[in-house]
Amino acid sequence: MKARDIVRARGHPLVRGAHPTTFEVTRDETLTATGDCIIGIGADKGAADLDPGLKAVLRDGRAVLTTRLTAGGVTVEVRSRGSAALTLDHPADLVWRRSDFISDRTVGIRSDHTAATLPREFIEALKRGEDLVVELEAESP
Repeated sequence: MKARDIVRARGHPLVRGAHPTTFEVTRDETLTATGDCIIGIGADKGAADLDPGLKAVLRDGRAVLTTRLTAGGVTVEVRSRGSAALTLDHPADLVWRRSDFISDRTVGIRSDHTAATLPREFIEALKRGEDLVVELEAESP
């Protein structure tokens, strides 16, 4: 089974890309310096708004999530896993985690990238306020 969705957001001058275990995209319109995991604001979707088919695939513990992040001409591909424990019902936030921790904001666990490991040219594009396109594609056997 395969499903996909696209989330559109934008960067902000305070994007730091420094968090060692997560990265986040949010519908919130503001960002403070303490939000070191947030890479995109003003998103058009939170976890609750994702395509129902995508949510169903992500709730399979065997699912692999491929997320393509594009801003300022730079694309980064992130691989994560799904989980039967995902609720995917947060109205504003989408969070990718290196760990197995799950909350209502979590869309992927065991991610191979965090805010701190994203390429610096990508983070610099977000600091300039470039548009961010988040393509999520999940597949389960």
